[in-house]
Amino acid sequence: MTNLGRLEKVELRDIWKTEDRDFTPWLATEENISVLSEALLMDLEVEAQEQQVGPFRADILCKDTYDGSWVLIENQLERTDHTHLGQLLTYAAGLTAVTIVWIAAKFTDEHRAALDWLNNHTDDKIRFFGLEVELWRIGESLAAPKFNIVSKPNEWTRSISRASSRIESDVVVEFKKMQVEYWTAFVDSIEGHNIIRPRKPSPQNWYNVSVGRSAMHLCTTINTRTESITAEVYLPSEDAKAFFFLLFDMKDEFEAKLGFPMTWSQQDGRKVCRIYTTLENTDIYDRSKWEQYHKWQAETLSKIYDVFQPHLIKLNADDWAVEDQIEAL
Repeated sequence: MTNLGRLEKVELRDIWKTEDRDFTPWLATEENISVLSEALLMDLEVEAQEQQVGPFRADILCKDTYDGSWVLIENQLERTDHTHLGQLLTYAAGLTAVTIVWIAAKFTDEHRAALDWLNNHTDDKIRFFGLEVELWRIGESLAAPKFNIVSKPNEWTRSISRASSRIESDVVVEFKKMQVEYWTAFVDSIEGHNIIRPRKPSPQNWYNVSVGRSAMHLCTTINTRTESITAEVYLPSEDAKAFFFLLFDMKDEFEAKLGFPMTWSQQDGRKVCRIYTTLENTDIYDRSKWEQYHKWQAETLSKIYDVFQPHLIKLNADDWAVEDQIEAL
């Protein structure tokens, strides 16, 4: 007979004596913020601790590397209270676009309902998440954290509803509707994928994938005009050209590992550089081929991620000089 351990709940204060000196610094480390990222289906990168926002200080300020948006985290190692709720509202009032994450030991029914109400009555630029944090161990093992979402934006329903409203008033109704349906099917096809995370489908021709750092990401696009699909490294920032040529130095190495060539486009006159591969002769209107296209997009993005991501997160624009660009050309 197989012997199994028994889960035992650990008191939070046994591990973290205080919020500001113990829990917040613990959560702000790269290893532990990734645990929260997984719970939220985001890709968080810590920017600062104890960051001033209006008259209050947010415990942790992050960016979602998927789209560069701000994420404020407020921690409370006890039952939720009105003081912290008031701070969250102050943060929301002072910022035009933000995701606010309230972490607590226990949410009261009133505060859970308050977050639900806010999510239902604010636009999708302001989002509220409520999470309860727990600690568990088996026998004498180390305590392990667990984040349970108790309140979140109704992203799927709300985004599709609003996308549909926009679509109905658009002159290209069927085209925009098809885009939403294409990406909805794509999200279904990547369920459980270890790199590509599900995002809300939108009426657009691209889908972004985080590499764990802001100012760069992977992307896959659909283009009905050229009848093509791409999978690419997308560099949209002031440092795009520096990053591009630092990567270009390793072009042969990258393409050898990938097993296929990439198109390297520095797009003069724009603060955007692209490194992409293309699937030609595609017909996005032919739904019978969507499964084939989705498979190519997921597999190709995974290969590009494996080859490029370890280098992308280490890039330093200061390592590049204009002479490098001249020599490369």
